[in-house]
Amino acid sequence: MDYSKFMDDNFDAKEWINAAFRNQKEAGVSKDQYATTMVMKLQVFIQEVNNVLEEASQQALQNLPRVVRELDAIKQESSLLQDQMRIVKQDIQKVEQDTSQSMQSLLKLDRIKSRMKTTADALKEADNWTTLSADMDEVFQSQNVDDITAKLSGMQQSLHMLADTPDYVDKCQHLEKLKNRLEALLSPQLIAAFNSQSLEQTQKYTKIFENIDRLPQLYKYYHKCHKNNLLQMWKTTWESNQTRSSLSDLYDLLLSTWHNQVKWCSQVFSDPVTVVLDLLSQTLNFLDPSLPTVFQVLVGETASPLDTLIELKEISDRCTKTLESAVDSYTQDVGFEHSKSLQNVLKAIYSPYMTYTGKYRVFEEVALTKHLDTIKLDHMEVIDTVQLLSESVAKLFTGAQEANERCQKLTNGLCYLGLLSAYKTYFVAYSREFRRVLVNIREKCRTASRSDSEDWSDFQNSLRIIQTCGNLLMQIEDLDTVVASSILHCLGPLVTCHSPTKDGGSHISSGCHNYQFQASLFLTSQSEIEALESMVHKLEEGESPPVFAEITTDLSKLSGEVHKFAFEIVFSQLKTYLNGVSIMEIWTSQSAGGAMTSDLPTFSLSPQEYITKVGQYLMTLPQHLDPFTLQESPALITALKHGRLPYTNHQELPEHLADIWLESVAMGTMHTYTEEILKIPYATPHGCKQLITDIDYLCNVLEDLGLKASETMTHIQTLLQVKPEEFADTAELLPQRVSHTVGNLRGIQV
Repeated sequence: MDYSKFMDDNFDAKEWINAAFRNQKEAGVSKDQYATTMVMKLQVFIQEVNNVLEEASQQALQNLPRVVRELDAIKQESSLLQDQMRIVKQDIQKVEQDTSQSMQSLLKLDRIKSRMKTTADALKEADNWTTLSADMDEVFQSQNVDDITAKLSGMQQSLHMLADTPDYVDKCQHLEKLKNRLEALLSPQLIAAFNSQSLEQTQKYTKIFENIDRLPQLYKYYHKCHKNNLLQMWKTTWESNQTRSSLSDLYDLLLSTWHNQVKWCSQVFSDPVTVVLDLLSQTLNFLDPSLPTVFQVLVGETASPLDTLIELKEISDRCTKTLESAVDSYTQDVGFEHSKSLQNVLKAIYSPYMTYTGKYRVFEEVALTKHLDTIKLDHMEVIDTVQLLSESVAKLFTGAQEANERCQKLTNGLCYLGLLSAYKTYFVAYSREFRRVLVNIREKCRTASRSDSEDWSDFQNSLRIIQTCGNLLMQIEDLDTVVASSILHCLGPLVTCHSPTKDGGSHISSGCHNYQFQASLFLTSQSEIEALESMVHKLEEGESPPVFAEITTDLSKLSGEVHKFAFEIVFSQLKTYLNGVSIMEIWTSQSAGGAMTSDLPTFSLSPQEYITKVGQYLMTLPQHLDPFTLQESPALITALKHGRLPYTNHQELPEHLADIWLESVAMGTMHTYTEEILKIPYATPHGCKQLITDIDYLCNVLEDLGLKASETMTHIQTLLQVKPEEFADTAELLPQRVSHTVGNLRGIQV
């Protein structure tokens, strides 16, 4: 039997028994006999375990006194060790107290020794200065450059030790004069070495200038030698070809100078990148003619200055990107700090653009105005004018999109504030022209209109103009989104790197790719830089670019004016029908056709011709509206959202635009009709019955169209129908103006 399983932590009795009975089949005995045998074996095993436990317990009891004695001994030894450590601590404290005064004396003596050594060194250096200074005239006469350099280095080292002497300034001036004498002695050979690109000689002179702390002067000689050559080459290039290609040739010359000189300078100077970049920036700053003059010539000859500037900037961008890439590639290997020198080169390259970006708004306004002049809006025929207005929308926003692209290409998006101002001027000018054309169309429609003639072509044209307004509003919303996205794409990463961090600090990206530096290449005003940064932050928070709200408001007003114009066209015929209702003779007549009708019921009367014409006109209105409103038109819906129809005040637009148009015309009709009724000075009973008949007819027409009569018309109808003796009680519940006027009309004193 396997008893090892009993020692497992996860012992399972059932599993062990099942495993044991699987062996029973092999033994060839019955289960009862096998179980009895197993129980007996387990009892024997239990007895053996009990015996082992008893023996171990006896042995532990026998060893326990010895363990207790050993623990007592360890405790005594611990107490003894503690007492000894206490004694040692007291001894250490006593030693510190006894020797503290001696240590102070030793420290004082050490300071005295240090001061004496410093004084001795100063005296030695002062003596060395005197010795070296006395020998300088003889050394210069020998013109041994190595000896002169060694003595000047020694004098320079001595001068560091004499900084606190009274004549220190005089000594510094004397040393500078000696350095100037050495520099004057070396300058001809130094210039010759730079001109001939002699590596060995240049290394020698670099070491000399380094020893006398005159490396900046050495760099000036280097810059002067190579700068003169570059300036002469540029002058020859410009005189032979005063075109944009000359600018490309200049930048190619600078890039080739970089590649050639940085390899040579790396063998001579400790910081070749800075030296060569300073050479390029100085060359650009001293060009003859200068870059601003060159730009004035190139830009002044063109009819489209912005397009010319963009072409020039593409040339400049290619140069700067190539140079930055070359510098970064080189400095990654050698680890030089170069950002300041590279910034100077970039400033020199982009400095000519500052003149134009400072007036970017004016340049863009001129360009947009020229584009606007190419958009024809007016024509002799109304239908052709409407078509021109419709086609102008795409042309208008094509010009705006081109301006957006120009801003990105020319200014890297840094002149968006100027562009937004130009947009305002651009769209205001377009709206002004649109209104002028609208006035012309209105005059032509008035001239062509004929009394008692239903010509719906003008109304159809007005609906097309409304659709144009809707397209304008939709396009301006799209342009708003595009411009906001463009601004964030161009400036978002730069401004984000420049933004304050959560802990209150400010993280500014290094090198030439931080916001402040990039903005300084194109903007001169710090307030403008800050305003642009503020605008970017607002855009990141979800706000709209400034100016677009004003443009949208202006276009919304335009949409309202067009809706009013369209309403006037469709309502003019109704106004003609209703004009003069208040002075019709029927209201004061006592009979119709010579018969007394005062006692006849109202239903025996027929509505008059004027009101039947109004009703027929209203009934035909839906069929003229449906072709333009049945098809879903986002432009019409957008235009109506921004331009409310007269006599309507809907918070939400109905499902079909024809419904709101029908409601507007019907409400206008009822308003005009009720005002005419309230102008009637007096009506006979027959006149009142006829008026009631006319009103009932109009109300039935409105009901057929799915509309309700206005409150004023309902009040007039009620007051006309009420009996004279009940008029006063009814009038008290209705508006005073209506009650008083209708009372006078019926000859009833209220």
